[in-house]
Amino acid sequence: MFFFIAGVQPKTKVLDPNPRLCPVCGLNRAKLKRIDHYLSVFFIPLFRIKKGEPMLVCDICGPVGAEVGPGGREVAPEPEVGTGELCPMCKAQVEPHFRFCPYCGQRL
Repeated sequence: MFFFIAGVQPKTKVLDPNPRLCPVCGLNRAKLKRIDHYLSVFFIPLFRIKKGEPMLVCDICGPVGAEVGPGGREVAPEPEVGTGELCPMCKAQVEPHFRFCPYCGQRL
C-alpha cells in the first residue's frame, strides 16, 4: 500500500528586513513581505506555483493595506497640511489615527 500526500501551502517571504513606519499605528514595526504558494509533497515545498504581491505587515496590526511602488518601496499618500495632532511629549505633528508618536514613541 502506498500513500501520497501532496498539496499547496503558503510560505511567507520577508523581502526587506528593515522595519518601516506602519500607516495604522504609527510605529516603526512594519516589514515588506510576500506570500508565495508552493506545491508540496509530504509537507516539503518543492517549487513555487504562485508568486504573491508585496505588502506591508506590521508586528502589532498585522497586514496593512499599502501600495508598493517600483523597487519594493511603499508609495505614501500625500499628507494633508494641518490635519494632525501634536504629540504631548515632543510636540511633533502626527496623523490623527496614530496611537503612538513615530518620533518619540509616546502613547497618544
